[in-house]
Amino acid sequence: MLFLYNFLILFASQLVKFLAIFSPKIKLFVDGRKTVFQSLESKISSSDKSIWFHAASLGEFEQGLPVMEKIKKEFPNHKIVVTFFSPSGYEVRKNNSIADVCVYLPLDTKSNAQKFLKLVHPDLVFFIKYEYWPNYLNELKKLNIKTYLISGIFRENQAFFQWYGGFYRNALKAFDHFFVQNESSKLLLQKLGYKNVKISGDTRFDRVVSILERDNSLDFIKQFKNNTITIVIGSSWPKDESLLVNYINQTNVKVKFIIAPHNIKVEQIQELKNSITKKTILFSEKENTDLSSYDVLIVDTIGILTKIYSYADIAYVGGGFGNPGVHNILEPATFGIPIIVGPNYSHFAEAVALVHQEGCISIANQNELNDTFSNLISNEDIRLEKGHICSTYVQMNKGATEVILKHIYNK
Repeated sequence: MLFLYNFLILFASQLVKFLAIFSPKIKLFVDGRKTVFQSLESKISSSDKSIWFHAASLGEFEQGLPVMEKIKKEFPNHKIVVTFFSPSGYEVRKNNSIADVCVYLPLDTKSNAQKFLKLVHPDLVFFIKYEYWPNYLNELKKLNIKTYLISGIFRENQAFFQWYGGFYRNALKAFDHFFVQNESSKLLLQKLGYKNVKISGDTRFDRVVSILERDNSLDFIKQFKNNTITIVIGSSWPKDESLLVNYINQTNVKVKFIIAPHNIKVEQIQELKNSITKKTILFSEKENTDLSSYDVLIVDTIGILTKIYSYADIAYVGGGFGNPGVHNILEPATFGIPIIVGPNYSHFAEAVALVHQEGCISIANQNELNDTFSNLISNEDIRLEKGHICSTYVQMNKGATEVILKHIYNK
C-alpha cells in the first residue's frame, strides 16, 4: 500500500501543476514549493539547532501558537521552523513573528522528506492536530528525532482504523507521544496498541485566553459602535449572508452590524454591500469618515476580526450552513459573548458543548434567526447569561499547553 501511496503522491504532484493553470489557489500551492529547499539552505546552516512545527493551515497554526511561544522562550538558541501545507495558511501567516523560517511543506515523497530533514535537522518536531505524512514520519523514525502530536483528534473513519491503513498505522510509530483532545481519541490509539497517549485538551483554548491579555482596541470600531448594541458577523458565507441581509434590511431596532466575510474578493464584497438597504460602509472606505452615522460596516480586510469581537454584544459565526461547518467560535466565546451559528456544527466539539450548555444558539432558517436576534437584542440579562456561559467554558478548558510542555521538559 505504501507503494501505491507513493505513486499517487507523484501523480498528484503532476496533476496540480496542470490544475494551477486554472486555479490561483493551486498556483500558489505549486509556485510556493519551488523555492523551499533554496530557502532552507540559505536560512539554516549545518551548525544551527532547530525545532520544526507543521500546521496544515491557518487554524492549526493558531492552535499551535501557545506551544510555539513557550518553546521559543525555552529554547532561545534554536531556530523555529514552521511549515504549512495549504496556501490559506501560509499566505496569511508567512511573515509571522514566531518562526525564524516559514515555508510550504514539500510534497510527501521519500526524497523530499530526506532532503527536508537533512536541511532542517530538527531536535524536536511537532505536528499540530492532524496531517500524518507517512514518508516524513518514517524518516523521522529512522533518524530517531523526537516527534510529538499536539491537540490530536482521531476518528474511527480515518485510514488508521481501516483494513487498508497498515502503512498509516506503521507511520504513527514515529511519534514519541500523542497529546490528544479527548477520551475517544485516546481509546482509538490504545486499540492500535499505543500506550504513549495523554489527554491534554485543545491548545486553542490557551490561544484564545491569551487574547484577553492583549490590546484589542480599535478606535474606528469604537466610533462606529457609538455605544449602540452591535452584532459582529464573523467568517460569513453567502448562505449565512442571505439570511442576515434579510434581517438587517427589515429590522427597525436600533442595532449596528459588522460583517467580516470569509471571502473578501472585491466583486463579492460589492455584491454584499449592494444587497443591504441600510447605510453601509466598507473598512477600505473608512478614512476621514464619521463612522458613527453608519448602520453596517463590512470588513474587507483580514487579521482584525478577533479584536472586533471584543466590541460585540452578540456574535454570529458563519459556515454553519456549509460543509464541514461552522468556523471558530472560541474567539468570540472568550470575550463572553452569546453566539449564533447555523445547523452544521457537529464536527466541532466546542460548538456541540456550547450549544448543549446554551451559550451558543443554532438556527436553521430565517424565522429562527429573526427570533433569536430579537430575543438577544431586547433582553440584556439573557445576553449576559449566555455570554458568561461561553467565557466560563473557555476558562475551564485552558491548560493544554502546560500539560504538553511539562511532559516534554521532564523527558
